[in-house]
Amino acid sequence: MISSRCVLDNNFFLMEISRPETNCDMCRGVKSVETLHNVSRDSFAAYAYSGRPVLAKGAALRWNATRTFSFQFFKNLYEEIDGALDSVEDECQFFPFRTSFVTLESVFRMSDQKAAGKSGEEPWYIGWSNCNPQVAQILRDHYERPHFLPAESESSAIDWIFMGWSGQGASFHLDYVQRPSWQAQLSGRKTWKLLPTPECEHVCESFQVTVEKGDIVLIDTNRWYHDTFVEPGEISISIGSEYD
Repeated sequence: MISSRCVLDNNFFLMEISRPETNCDMCRGVKSVETLHNVSRDSFAAYAYSGRPVLAKGAALRWNATRTFSFQFFKNLYEEIDGALDSVEDECQFFPFRTSFVTLESVFRMSDQKAAGKSGEEPWYIGWSNCNPQVAQILRDHYERPHFLPAESESSAIDWIFMGWSGQGASFHLDYVQRPSWQAQLSGRKTWKLLPTPECEHVCESFQVTVEKGDIVLIDTNRWYHDTFVEPGEISISIGSEYD
């Protein structure tokens, strides 16, 4: 019998060999993430679909989510809305990464000490997507679509949330989601490492960027291999979505 782990690995292998070849012009000569201060729609326009990673410094600092989102906020939200936890399992995705959690519900059952990242507790980092419209409405009462995205672009209806304490986050991977994406750092600090796809390694470079509370990072994660590391300090909480 083929294990689910083997099926998962084989699926990633099939996606890798069947993905479109990257046009290396998008990363040729790029040596770092482009940092934009006081970003506007006009200043971001040249980068929106270029494939070049961008860091919009402080672009989310005014969002209420930087003050309200926490482990307890999400625990209360998903436990109070009927069917919210089931929707993650049935319609969306849960990413345990290096933890032993198997569902979002199991995450919310951890001890208070572990949830708070107390000394002596094993660090954890997880992610999930939200497909529940009631949850989405409440989340969007606390954050907004980044103001600098192109006026004609449309954002995905699905939110992606990532949360955890200091240590390795996601391992190197591509996302295969078809569209570029943004991710806002609402708490803590997280370092992203970016690598070009194999066909571009001869002309493109790898680099990294640390995203701080209130920053928004924009990366075409279909064309850049990426991993993340949560820096010591506050719990890392981020939310993101795709745009076209």
